[in-house]
Amino acid sequence: MRKIYGIGETVLDIIFKNNQPQAAKAGGSVLNSVVSMGRMNLPVSFISEYGQDDVGTLIDDFLKSNGVDSSCVHRFSDGSTALALAFLNEKNDANYSFYKNFPAKRLDITFPVINKDDIVQCGSFYAIWPEIRKKFKTFISSAKENGALILYDPNFRPTHLSDLDTLRPLIIENMKMTSLLRGSDEDFKNIFGANTPDEAWNVVKQYCKCLVYTANVEGVYVRTTSFSGKFPVHKITPVSTIGAGDNFNAGMITAIYKNNYGREQLEKLGEKEWSKIITSGVDFATHVCLSYENYISEEFAKELKASKK
Repeated sequence: MRKIYGIGETVLDIIFKNNQPQAAKAGGSVLNSVVSMGRMNLPVSFISEYGQDDVGTLIDDFLKSNGVDSSCVHRFSDGSTALALAFLNEKNDANYSFYKNFPAKRLDITFPVINKDDIVQCGSFYAIWPEIRKKFKTFISSAKENGALILYDPNFRPTHLSDLDTLRPLIIENMKMTSLLRGSDEDFKNIFGANTPDEAWNVVKQYCKCLVYTANVEGVYVRTTSFSGKFPVHKITPVSTIGAGDNFNAGMITAIYKNNYGREQLEKLGEKEWSKIITSGVDFATHVCLSYENYISEEFAKELKASKK
């Protein structure tokens, strides 16, 4: 059976608004995605690392209760689970402060064997983190060689701009292993100085064959070797945008899985097929923006599953 894997960082998100804590949620960009997919009853596994402390146990129990296989998580005792303090501004976008205490030995696990057309999601700083880069690259390279569909979201934060000259080659290296590249307008502006979807595509098409470029209220642009299109988004007043991009990714993967699109098909898809993928991504992201949750609600997942029957 086709499987889905997410590899990424785990944190406990503590969300502040007007200097007051509003919520504490299991977080991390890929974790947010896999929880939403788990709630959709997809066969999803998480590859990550967190402590054997109370916070780590809370997160591990949460993942399992939401249908996410955590057997590939490194539960370390020498250190503590990472914390992320998210401070929402007047637009309800977040600025972060991170608190991390990792052991010397990172990602000390046996990686799963990935099969043809399995789906692997990766991204954010975790995909270019120097301490785990060798293990990450070996895993993603193997997944590509075995025929997996790999979705990469660079999710590049401005706080890393001072290290861009060092990090950009690693981002490009990831793009070369990618089946589907999904990034925001800010990502491509920060990484490559590209200000439009076509400018971004002109840069990244030498590395990968499928680009999904999200431009907030302006819409979603798709560029592949055989298709160019734009899709609308919903106009809303967000409560929090913390999990928006993560759940856009989850929605896309859900549609790709449900419609049984394989890696080789992606660059050949037309407007009808891309509409299914992008609409699913937009619906997931919109729902998450209307609460302090990092993932789609169980009620929303139930509605989506009922509508597909």
